Amino acid sequence: MSHSPFHADDSIARRAFLGRAARAAFGITLLDGVAGQVARGATTDADGVNIIYLMMKGAMSHIDTFDPKPGREEQGETNAIGTAVSGVQFGEHVPKLAGMADRLAVIRSMTTETGAHEQGTYLMRTSYPQLNSIRHPAFGAWAVHALGKRAGDLPGYVLVGNGNEHPGCGFFDPALTPVPIADPQRGLENIRRPSYLTQANFDRRLALADRLDRDFRTRHAGRQIESYDRMYADAVQLMGSSDLAAFDLSREDAASRGRYGQSRFGQGCLLARRLVESGVRCVEVEMGGWDMHRDLWDDLPKRAGELDAAMAALLDDLQARGLLASTLVVLATEFGRSPKVNENAGRDHHPGVFSCVLAGAGVKPGVVHGASDKAGRLPDRDGVGVGDFNATIAAAAGIPWEREFIAPNGRPFRIGNEGKPIADVLA
Repeated sequence: MSHSPFHADDSIARRAFLGRAARAAFGITLLDGVAGQVARGATTDADGVNIIYLMMKGAMSHIDTFDPKPGREEQGETNAIGTAVSGVQFGEHVPKLAGMADRLAVIRSMTTETGAHEQGTYLMRTSYPQLNSIRHPAFGAWAVHALGKRAGDLPGYVLVGNGNEHPGCGFFDPALTPVPIADPQRGLENIRRPSYLTQANFDRRLALADRLDRDFRTRHAGRQIESYDRMYADAVQLMGSSDLAAFDLSREDAASRGRYGQSRFGQGCLLARRLVESGVRCVEVEMGGWDMHRDLWDDLPKRAGELDAAMAALLDDLQARGLLASTLVVLATEFGRSPKVNENAGRDHHPGVFSCVLAGAGVKPGVVHGASDKAGRLPDRDGVGVGDFNATIAAAAGIPWEREFIAPNGRPFRIGNEGKPIADVLA
């Protein structure tokens, strides 16, 4: 990737200018991230692997979900239950996922040195530590950059959640920024022409915005400028596309919506299924509320129950529609929680060991890789770093994990940093 032709201050000015121009001239709010993903699609391979990435923000307790320690003090009040894989147990609050453990690849020996939420989620999403000097791409941006977007007017990358502190496209083309969906039940907002604007007036405002922007475009011509220009052209194209129906959950029957659960996360997983089915390459769905320093056993059953219902319904739905073989489902969190229960009946931050789960395309089902020690404090064997985990996702999805990409500062980066795929997990 070539160096940016303008400085950071100009980039910020450019964003601000376009935002003001869009609001004033168009009468609408156009979304960053619809940007150019229609025009710059590197491929129209409808048969390529899709990725649904479920991010458990707040650090999900491994001991209470996918790596219980029955009979030990560390287990606390959560009981362990059997699963569809002989000799493997999960926590009692994920019974549906326990019943389909033979479809999952559970990694019980994840480990990191990062025990702060913002830095931990950034590392998990990018494989790199958070720095002030550069912003690294999130996994979805890597995936679309490497695999290309799929055919149609829909964007290549969608983020369902609040998106706070999300690394987005990092140093990649702004066209790879995820399109944000704050509330899955409201879908993609601000994409219709206001009723007070006729098509003729709307077209005149587009032309006016173009004229206002012409001087800036001439002075700062280059790839990033072109990307921001494509953002608005593609957003306008998407406004009239029939593909927008993919964002409308009201088209699902009540029984289907009920199986996913009525939580925002559950409906986000349903939206993710609709989007990959319609042609979106990568969908990330956030679920917060896992930061349980106190009253864990009051809060855990509801949170884990929402995860259990939604992820189980997602896997069943993908399987029934013939999509699971071409869709990789990732369940991740930034680190684990302490084996020792604190004085507030909660668990504190614990980066030493935690669990993540994979299922679907490119993954061997019914696998448990690695193990934590008897107390769930450290890896007992086959420790897996964050870079290894992301390299494994890349390998399963057919992304060239060993390939180096050059950032604008001239430095090479890989999707899993220095990590290598876990061979035992790959199909």
